[in-house]
Amino acid sequence: MMREDATPGDILIIGSGIGGLTAGILLSKLGFPVTIVERATQPGGLMRSYRRCDIDCPTGVHYLGALDQGQPLRRLWDCLGVTPLIPLERMGADGIIDRYIFDDFVFDLPEGIDAFEDNLCRAFPEEYDQIAAITGDLREMSRVLSGLDMVLSPTIANVSPQSMDPMGRRLLKMGCSSRLIAVLSVPAVLIGVPLNDCPIFYYYMTLASYLMSSWRLAEGSNTMAEAFLSRFSSLGGTVIAGDGAKAIEIDAGRAKGVILQSGRILSATTVIAAIHPKTILALLPPEAVRSSYAERVTTLLDTEGLLGVNVAVDAEEHPALPYNIYRLHPEENGNLYRGIFNQIRRTGQTGTNLLSMITASGIEEWQPWEKTTSGRRGTDYESRKAEKAYQVMEAAARLFGPLGDAKVLDCYTPLTVRDWVHSPDGSPYGILRSASQLMRAVSLNRLPVKGLFLAGQNRLSPGIMGTVLGSFQAVRQVVGQERFTQDVAGGFQ
Repeated sequence: MMREDATPGDILIIGSGIGGLTAGILLSKLGFPVTIVERATQPGGLMRSYRRCDIDCPTGVHYLGALDQGQPLRRLWDCLGVTPLIPLERMGADGIIDRYIFDDFVFDLPEGIDAFEDNLCRAFPEEYDQIAAITGDLREMSRVLSGLDMVLSPTIANVSPQSMDPMGRRLLKMGCSSRLIAVLSVPAVLIGVPLNDCPIFYYYMTLASYLMSSWRLAEGSNTMAEAFLSRFSSLGGTVIAGDGAKAIEIDAGRAKGVILQSGRILSATTVIAAIHPKTILALLPPEAVRSSYAERVTTLLDTEGLLGVNVAVDAEEHPALPYNIYRLHPEENGNLYRGIFNQIRRTGQTGTNLLSMITASGIEEWQPWEKTTSGRRGTDYESRKAEKAYQVMEAAARLFGPLGDAKVLDCYTPLTVRDWVHSPDGSPYGILRSASQLMRAVSLNRLPVKGLFLAGQNRLSPGIMGTVLGSFQAVRQVVGQERFTQDVAGGFQ
């Protein structure tokens, strides 16, 4: 039965990223009138790229996992009806998805858990028992993901309390060497959580999805955003862009609509927020939220921000690579690693490829310009960006050789991301899903206002898989388990 406090009628969704559009498509398929409101002038969130010198520069989508026939993300996308609209190219054809380059050794991440186990055993022959235990857990997580348990069941029966312990602690208890831990630390980067505080469950979910199969967008970087938008529109959904939510209207403890920045009022029976909980809190009248809930939201830590650099390079000197390269350096504790993600892709322009580089960068590094807006930060900010871009390019040159006439297309910072998707700390991954604050983060899923729901990455976990799963869960909460099982889950069982 549908819960009494969650009866959908006219539905408003705040945020047009993949989380908001996933929820919008599902609810439109169920026959509800859905409107998505978006603060930015172009909908799509971090799915959407931007163009510099007629080259698409990606922001939040560099590669995806588990999209082969029958695999979990593919089944979810098939249910949404977006799969045929997104051209993809498979990675790992030459046996490599990611190459991890450390100071003194190299490890290649292949497709498939069996191949991953073989590579680990060749690299660390003295740690067969530890590797067997790790890959055994990965196979179990692949089974859980493939069964879409996190969508089909109101509770995750297969998740034990121990699976929420930190992965780093687990590896140390197993007696793993520092070099093996170094290799295993990299997948935690993909959800922005340090290995020593990354819940085992989220770690295995992330790694398993990429080992199933890894993919890149085959054509322009905007194809994914346009696919989700066109599918939503084809189902009768409406997007209002360039006029974001200013406030959520509440009547008798229940959401009744949204006031937009323009002053326009949109009424609704149900409001879904596919945005950061801190942003949601700012949209609610203070009296609608208990002080304890507000404190939980405001004291939550976010994942660290990123610095991204996109550079046009000569295609002959720097041919496109079918895999990614991580250049990694140990931190002071010796077990955690930081580094730079590198990807060289074709651009569609003859003779020119795109080198994309990403590294961690906290918003505190950009504190002098925190109260400024994009395009109005001044020459000191531009000089600082140029300095950081040069440092990242120097590191890339040590991997790929001299960059010669490489042209910097753009450099974005946590402030850019903050302004682009309204993430308070400029984090593209939202809430830090760490073991130390996981239960506080999970408790936010029950918002303090009837008819108001949280969707997307801040409901479950970051990454494409986590964000889509989070929005499926949100729709289940909105329409009730019975309707969801019959009319949504039936589409991918």
